[in-house]
Amino acid sequence: MCEKLVEKLLREDAEFRRAYMAHREYERLVEKMEEKKYLTTAEEVEKKRLKKLKLAMKDKMESIMLKHR
Repeated sequence: MCEKLVEKLLREDAEFRRAYMAHREYERLVEKMEEKKYLTTAEEVEKKRLKKLKLAMKDKMESIMLKHR
């Protein structure tokens, strides 16, 4: 991602900012789960769900960035 465009969109685009913050939160939660030595079945399902949500937010950010290039 182009850092200058990301910085501009974080300041000026509320939708981009929400997607960016959600992406970071999902990333933090996934990393926290990956620190565990073992995950329960429910935790594995939750980890996969979080990864999909994280990817959806990345796709949303990319889509917004394409509109501004």
